[in-house]
Amino acid sequence: MTGAGPWAEAFTKAQALVGQMTLAEKINLTAGISSNTGCSGMIPGVPRLNFPGLCLSDAGNGLRGTDFVSSWPSGIHVGASWNKQLAFQRAAGMGGEFRTKGVNVLLGPVVGPAGRVVTSGRNWEGFSIDPYLSGALVYETVTAVQSEGVITSTKHFIGNEQETNRNPGTNGVNPQSVSSNIDDQTIHELYLWPFQDAVHAGSGNIMCSYNRINNSYGCANSHNLNGLLKTELGFQGFVVSDWGAQHAGVATALAGLDMAMPNAATFWGQNLSLAVTNGSVPEARVTDMATRIVAAWYQMGQDKRIPVPGVGMPADLTKPHKIVDGRNSTFFKTTLLEGAIEGHVLVKNTANALPLKAPRLLSLFGYSAKSPDQNDVASGLGPWLFGSESFNFTELFAGFVGTPQTRTPIAVNGTLYSGGGSGATSQSLVVSPFDAIVSQAYDDNTALLWDFTNGNPQVNPESDACLVFTNAFATEGADRPGLRDDYTDGLILNVAAQCSNTIVVMHNAGARLVDQFIEQPNVTALIFAHLPGEASGKGLVQLLYGKSNAWGKLPYTVAKNESDYGALLKPDLPQGEFVNFPQSNFTEGVFVDYRHFDAKNITPRYEFGFGMSYTTFNYSNLKIQKVQHADVNQYPTGAVMEGGQVDLWDVLVKVSADVTNTGQVAGAEIAQLYVGIPAPNAPVRQLRGFEKPTINATQTVTVEFELTRRDLSVWDTVAQKWSLQKGEEYKVSVGGSSRNLPLVGTITL
Repeated sequence: MTGAGPWAEAFTKAQALVGQMTLAEKINLTAGISSNTGCSGMIPGVPRLNFPGLCLSDAGNGLRGTDFVSSWPSGIHVGASWNKQLAFQRAAGMGGEFRTKGVNVLLGPVVGPAGRVVTSGRNWEGFSIDPYLSGALVYETVTAVQSEGVITSTKHFIGNEQETNRNPGTNGVNPQSVSSNIDDQTIHELYLWPFQDAVHAGSGNIMCSYNRINNSYGCANSHNLNGLLKTELGFQGFVVSDWGAQHAGVATALAGLDMAMPNAATFWGQNLSLAVTNGSVPEARVTDMATRIVAAWYQMGQDKRIPVPGVGMPADLTKPHKIVDGRNSTFFKTTLLEGAIEGHVLVKNTANALPLKAPRLLSLFGYSAKSPDQNDVASGLGPWLFGSESFNFTELFAGFVGTPQTRTPIAVNGTLYSGGGSGATSQSLVVSPFDAIVSQAYDDNTALLWDFTNGNPQVNPESDACLVFTNAFATEGADRPGLRDDYTDGLILNVAAQCSNTIVVMHNAGARLVDQFIEQPNVTALIFAHLPGEASGKGLVQLLYGKSNAWGKLPYTVAKNESDYGALLKPDLPQGEFVNFPQSNFTEGVFVDYRHFDAKNITPRYEFGFGMSYTTFNYSNLKIQKVQHADVNQYPTGAVMEGGQVDLWDVLVKVSADVTNTGQVAGAEIAQLYVGIPAPNAPVRQLRGFEKPTINATQTVTVEFELTRRDLSVWDTVAQKWSLQKGEEYKVSVGGSSRNLPLVGTITL
């Protein structure tokens, strides 16, 4: 650690404190201990030096496994909002709750998995498949959480793109973890990109991943930890292992791991002390581990502004305990609602089926309208379990994988506020779609009929509209068994056969195919509702009834068929001579999601960046202007600070465009800028800017974008630097989605 830039003061303080520690005390800081709190992990304190230790807790979507905290919209919902300010506000609210509860390290946000494998079980925890969108939102998230004095643990570094074989010892043949085999250019331009934004924002911690990278375990990969992260990106914080992701002692210490979780029983502790004593690990490396950990504590002001670690995290919620209410601001109730609203994406709206206008009779169907029963939720906190009486689950979950004891559902009984696993949020106060619609119907004097149990319900022919609520579930620990299920598609078609105005609301934890029902003419509207958090129903009603027109857009591509995704549909499995050493070869390079569809000339059902509104927008007056610098070299020449060489962030080009609301109601439009970099084998377009203004009817606003050196560069594997394509013509496009770009211009650097 160098203490570069804004870390100088924290580094000096940490050096002074760690300099007073014995070897044993320094080693104690490097691994977890058992505790009587509900923290996911604990680091012991050094009482004689007034260092209280650290509480680390899940997760990037809200504080999990405790009471009196909020259920925030999940990462995929934030990605679908395309709203940087809202991402900041959400993160500030989460950070405040973690701090009040005595949590030093928030185990998130997630930018890995990036979303390469379409059916990956954890894609919903991250923001988007696109590195620019993900990077912009993780920058806001890290900045906001840490402004509240809580350390972010940006994860999972790196290439953690599938749950299948993420850990050794599965499938009965004891294979090693899957190896993500990624070339140098791809890792920089796609997978490292959002981590670079997180480091640039000052993330105090990075979590290394379960998988291997190029056949070296993520927490023992010196090229990635010492090389990419700590040297190239100038990362000043500490690296923590994912829980149980440490598989060696000396090797992980030398590779750049600084803290092992959940404990030191196997590899560190006394073994690390022995390694220092016998010369296998220099004591300077242990000193650096401790210094990085303590410096992050100082950097966030935790020596002054955080309670006792784990003070609000009771180990057993069923026993009497002191209540520490983390929900400390009414401001964040507004953020919870706005966050829920803006991650909904409207992708079909025939003949103005929406918004609803005080319908006389509204009929509701589908297993995802109501909150799950407490008996259907693990400890009331997720992940969701199977219900007991409402459905024939053999029929509903025909797409299971695994044995009856370990099978993974495609959909679950009850509406989704978040996905499952360690990233799930605490469901302490939630409003389901049914709850909110009942309240609205009461105000409108609307008659309601509902049937949430039958796959082929009877529909009252007097219904003005029929709402069908479904979901697509995902969880840590298992990849999704598919992108559709026959029960749900059949339910939608059965209702549509009897109702000429069938509106589908799908809470989806990832891409979900819709071609089995979308062209049925009675299916008049479709909303991808994602994972909205506790204000789910309230946010949905705001949109359904036109009280808000702040829709989101897709942060991924929806294909027409599974085959359109090619080899990226499913996780790689152990096979052949590598059955015990599973290999996942990222031979597609950077051509994932919309880049893949563009390169293969495949027409998607709904493209990346697509989403509708209750109004229409027109784009005009594109302006592209170079920013004059004294000298723009092909390669950056600046010093390395947090995020890499400082001149990577220099603005080289400014772009502006006018957006006019040509409809009759106000609405938010997500204007997107794409760049075609004139380099061999580069994608035809890559997202490099977005803004989300709210525009009144007939109003015109000007949106402005700034393109940095990094935005306009490709990774040069020979020079090992970002390279501009000097003298070549760049294509700049602006519009409403990745395939609706009416404004096109060029610029030469």
